[in-house]
Amino acid sequence: MNVVCGLDVHKDSIFACVMKENGEKTVQEYGTLTPELERLRDWLVEESVEAVAMESTSVYWKPVWRILSSDFHMVLVNPYFIKQLPGRKTDVKDAEWIATTLIKDLLKESFVPDEIQSSLRKYERMLFRLNRLIVQEESLLDNELQECNIRLSNYVSDVGGKSYRKVVRLIIEGESRAEVLVKEIHRRTVNKHGADVLIAALSGFITGENRQVIRMAFERIQLLERQREECLMRMREISEQHYARQKERLQTIPGISSQSAAQILAEAGCDMKTFATASALVGWAGLRPRNEMSAKKVKGRKITHGNRFLRIILVQCAWAASRTSGSRFNLKYHLLSKRMSSQKALVAIARKLLVVIWNVLAKEESYKPNEYENKHMKQGKVMS
Repeated sequence: MNVVCGLDVHKDSIFACVMKENGEKTVQEYGTLTPELERLRDWLVEESVEAVAMESTSVYWKPVWRILSSDFHMVLVNPYFIKQLPGRKTDVKDAEWIATTLIKDLLKESFVPDEIQSSLRKYERMLFRLNRLIVQEESLLDNELQECNIRLSNYVSDVGGKSYRKVVRLIIEGESRAEVLVKEIHRRTVNKHGADVLIAALSGFITGENRQVIRMAFERIQLLERQREECLMRMREISEQHYARQKERLQTIPGISSQSAAQILAEAGCDMKTFATASALVGWAGLRPRNEMSAKKVKGRKITHGNRFLRIILVQCAWAASRTSGSRFNLKYHLLSKRMSSQKALVAIARKLLVVIWNVLAKEESYKPNEYENKHMKQGKVMS
């Protein structure tokens, strides 16, 4: 007899409903500490459970998955697809509903990466958060300088650049004379705006408290940058050890660098059997446009929800690919940007890139330029 279990997972509690084919149900509540999860596993073994389903609730499902996956067939489900019926608002009813949909084979399993890919993804997503925090801290640092009426960011292209950093270091050390600070700025910037303008921009009113706040912000940025380098190093080690061939093939695609290839593998993996077609991968990434139509009127064609981390990486790669001279993506971007906004054109290029990525990984072949690209690469022609 087929026996399944539905789990309603929370931060501090888990409601488990064991259901048999004849409709017989048993519900028990467990805690989320490791001894409680082991008791849950033992109970499910006693009940001869074959499959266990649960929602992907925040990160709370991960410890449960690790403990149960060695003994049962695990099914992870997007909550959006099983919370369609109203009136099921208690924890017990949630667990019963999950078990009911599982035993009737109505659930669509979510993609769960293996242990190696999970490790790579952990560093990749930490890299994403660190980059965001660095930008925030640089903004806070510049706000503090603006409060001191030091307007250097008005004239340099990057607040994380060398000239800006050199000036900040001198200010932290106690220097406040604009004539001294301007010497740390790159000559090209001085020639562009004029020494007098930059001296005026560096003439401010810096108190001891301002200097301390600037120092603390600068130290936080340096700490975050060291952690970012550690993440990049670990990503390189894991990808070179386990995904060297796939990474090398991905880098043959215009716009994809070594780091981008590692990030793509962290999110999508290298085994395309998970995604039956390129269209399935595009939909999972959230790059497939909606087709909302009513009374023969188009209501909206925005892209769907999906893996936002993969989507961000692909749009960045699309930006690079659209500027790769002689590539098909360069030509396609210029054709698309004539009839839509540049942002929409980039999303379209990102979708095309993902289709190419699926084919490269599924067929285990490097990217093959078409006749147009071969012709332009031989001629060295640069497209405008």
